[in-house]
Amino acid sequence: MKPFLIKSFRFSLKAVLIIGSFLTLSYAFSLLSTIHGQALPSDHFTNGQPTIIGLLNSEMFMGIIFVITLSIVAYVLYLLWQLHEVAVHRSQYMQSAHANLVFALSLCGLFIDKLWWVLAIIIAFTDWEAVGKAISRVINSGIYGNKKEEMK
Repeated sequence: MKPFLIKSFRFSLKAVLIIGSFLTLSYAFSLLSTIHGQALPSDHFTNGQPTIIGLLNSEMFMGIIFVITLSIVAYVLYLLWQLHEVAVHRSQYMQSAHANLVFALSLCGLFIDKLWWVLAIIIAFTDWEAVGKAISRVINSGIYGNKKEEMK
């Protein structure tokens, strides 16, 4: 029962902190702006205008929208970085000897040309043991010949 209460308390604390920081940031950004630079006269909101204009005219609402937009942009940039680093993560997961090479090629792909990133992906996802065995088989058959052809 006690671990459940501790988990519940931690979850509640995290939720309160996240929501509180979100609302605090929204309020802070709402203080930095004014809508249209002036107060709109009340006759703009009559004669069939939708009530959403009042919401869009609110500084707090625009602060919330600004924080949401910044959060989405930051998350998308984070995902793009994760995609860019997929070769490095793969080579580290495979404990490949090529991890430093893949990291260097990945950085070259970021700053110089995207072709280096493609090369890093190819190196990270290639099964080098299978490639080595296939090359050894080709060399062996070239040096010693094919035993099956000699038996015919």
